[in-house]
Amino acid sequence: MAGYAVQKTIAEINEKIKKGKAVVVTAEEMIDIVKTKGEKEAAKQVDVVTTGTFSPMCSSGAFINFGHSVPGIKAAKVWLNGVPAYAGLAAVDIYIGCTEPREGDPLNKVYPGEFLYGGGHVIQDLVSGKQVLLEAEAYGTHCYPRKRLEKKITLKDLPFAQLCNPRNAYQNYNCAVNVTTKTIYTYMGTLKPRLGNANYCTSGQLSPLFNDPYYKTIGIGTRIFLGGGIGYVVSPGTQHNPDVPRTEKGLPKRPAGTLMVLGDLKGMHPRYLTGVSILGYGCSLAVGIGVPIPILNEEIAMYTGVSDEDIVTQVVDYGLDYPMGKGRPLAEVTYKELRSGSIRINGKEVPTAPLSSYARAREIAQKLKKWIEEGNFLLSEPQELLPSSRD
Repeated sequence: MAGYAVQKTIAEINEKIKKGKAVVVTAEEMIDIVKTKGEKEAAKQVDVVTTGTFSPMCSSGAFINFGHSVPGIKAAKVWLNGVPAYAGLAAVDIYIGCTEPREGDPLNKVYPGEFLYGGGHVIQDLVSGKQVLLEAEAYGTHCYPRKRLEKKITLKDLPFAQLCNPRNAYQNYNCAVNVTTKTIYTYMGTLKPRLGNANYCTSGQLSPLFNDPYYKTIGIGTRIFLGGGIGYVVSPGTQHNPDVPRTEKGLPKRPAGTLMVLGDLKGMHPRYLTGVSILGYGCSLAVGIGVPIPILNEEIAMYTGVSDEDIVTQVVDYGLDYPMGKGRPLAEVTYKELRSGSIRINGKEVPTAPLSSYARAREIAQKLKKWIEEGNFLLSEPQELLPSSRD
């Protein structure tokens, strides 16, 4: 940290947290502090900035051990409330992915009003304390002779249940539109023909990786708010790609960094871990994530002062370009424009809508702030920072 007038360590900040003396603000609050006092003074004054996001994150799921039966079973096929889980692990270990639909539910078909139930809903039901029907089939072995098991389980019954999400908290994402003449149904929601609407999906200035664009404080072992409980960053997420065009402030203009995260499902809450159905596409899981950013110096203070007017993303046609792997941008817009309710594309005023909940993201940042202020959440030292485009 040589060359910075303000220099702190995570250990020093944790001592202040333990003593109840740490100054903690949300990413929203930090914007005005940096604007009015400057990054140097902001770095002196603030110790931690909390962030938040709440959005469908399709690359999510849970590792579950459902316990041994008598006689024992080496499960080969498993269903939870009719949703197939992956059983190619040990005898009673499974992984349920949030986008796996219940067998018999329509997939990639459009039935107005049809409710698609899948892995994300199973996870929500578990954290809600509901009973879930487990069915298992096996071929039978000498050590595990049982060939079928059926029982109702609850989260508290399970010996082990860990949320493990391979790709969460995307650092920026496309704004999706449709230039074709037909309505299309995508993971970015329903897109009306002829630029009838534009959907986007991050919490902008509150989003974790926008507040640390070069991952100077986030890495393997970073403690986070996850699904209403405590979790950890375990590695870069799949498709982590920091080498994208950036603004003068270092913010990626396109989808960039991602996080792989892990946490105890038994400490989570359905308000921040919610199964969702996306019409004509399938099912997913809305995940709440909040990452604390320690303000170690004025450079990090500057990054956490980011606002929606600083952040840009690309408007991409999901009718033709995206399915064909082209992803050519039709326009570049700011998150301030997106959150205003409309953007202008090719001379046309197009209404915008978020798939993420800004209100819930704000709630997460506030909740994490409270945990830290009350001394119930200490920062962790990352064992290795995420790969950055500056590497």
